Amino acid sequence: MELFDWGLLGSYAGSVLAVGVLTQITKGIPGVSRIPTQLWSYLLALVTLLAAMLFGPGFTPQGAVLALVNAALVSLSANGSYAAVNRIKGGLKDSAADEV
Repeated sequence: MELFDWGLLGSYAGSVLAVGVLTQITKGIPGVSRIPTQLWSYLLALVTLLAAMLFGPGFTPQGAVLALVNAALVSLSANGSYAAVNRIKGGLKDSAADEV
């Protein structure tokens, strides 16, 4: 049984889940902690989508360019999901502090 495969990581839902988890796991690492979390989340999304193309159905230059836009959508969704969970857990207000 595989929890993730390259096809799932290339999908919207799979990449949002993976980026959200990876961001939370890695954002406290020395060096990474100096990078703004939203930028780090975007970079993780971009790497995840590019890797899914490389190891999945195929890498194309057009797909790589499109990954730049798709990474923004994945990152914003992961950030928003994290903020929503925190609001539900602790009744947090909407603010810039609600980022991943």
